[in-house]
Amino acid sequence: MAFDTAPNFDLADRTVLVVGGAGYVGSVMVPLLLDAGASVRVLDQFVYDNGFALAPLLDDSRVTLHRGDLRDAEVFARAATGATDVVMLASLVGDPVCKKYPELAQQVNADATKRIVDSLDDLGVARFVFTSTCSNYGIHDAASLADEDSELNPQSLYARTKIEVEEHLLARSASTDASTTVLRIATAYGLSPRMRFDLTVSQFAWEIASGADLLVFDADTWRPYCHIRDIAKAVLTVLTSAPEKVRGEVFNVGDTTQCFTKRMIVEEVCKHVPDAQVSYREGDTDPRNYRVSFAKITERLGFTVDHTVQDYLASLTAAVQAGVFPDVAGNHRYGNYEVQHLDPSA
Repeated sequence: MAFDTAPNFDLADRTVLVVGGAGYVGSVMVPLLLDAGASVRVLDQFVYDNGFALAPLLDDSRVTLHRGDLRDAEVFARAATGATDVVMLASLVGDPVCKKYPELAQQVNADATKRIVDSLDDLGVARFVFTSTCSNYGIHDAASLADEDSELNPQSLYARTKIEVEEHLLARSASTDASTTVLRIATAYGLSPRMRFDLTVSQFAWEIASGADLLVFDADTWRPYCHIRDIAKAVLTVLTSAPEKVRGEVFNVGDTTQCFTKRMIVEEVCKHVPDAQVSYREGDTDPRNYRVSFAKITERLGFTVDHTVQDYLASLTAAVQAGVFPDVAGNHRYGNYEVQHLDPSA
């Protein structure tokens, strides 16, 4: 189902700063904010050489690009001054890249982001949306659904940095003028101008559809999944909800029907590529296993998803087989593999 912002969201007279707006989610979110009537600023350092993702938007007079390092308070202040809303997408996203650059992950994901939270009132920002992760649940009894009040059980530096910011933001929510909200996002999938093939759904589909042999570790571990257009929709839902409904709140973002094991994802791909070569192995270094409830965001804000993994896999496998993505193998632009343009020691 297509997602049309026009009937649902009105952000006219709002100026939204998207920190990380050239990324996998941000480059999809920015056009949707424009469709809703907002003026959009983007702060991004293009750490994955991903500036190309914004190229089609830069001749729109409502888009302003600030290239810079969010760790620099002056850089952030220049981008945020005059903005009504800030959406914090930027971070070193994912366990592997955080493990590879642990000091930088702490600086960007936690330390700098907390300083940004502390600066909101001085900059006159009315709303702040922080994108966290369902990975914070880590290992949770798969017989039950983790909700926003469940114990957090992080299994990685990435999740620990996200929890550190959550705790800081929620502790300040009652005393700050800005309305602040935490969104714990399910594992992302979907087509983007800054496409990633290092995430489970797209990785499995690309490898199988391109004829590669796929090795799957711990096939029966659970994760929730959410399309990036639905992630953007959740952010717009928060930005347009009454402040009393979202201030100081945590919402899981996704849909309970979109929780799958890795084996289930593979089986769905194989419906479109019946001659796939797949093998399984136990004992991965990633022990995460959790299913998640998304009832709160539906009941409180009326949010529902418009996309399913099943429909996406049909589209993506067809695109890969048609040769739409011929240059994925070995191309660092298709994943969060190596950081460019940031000094980890800065």
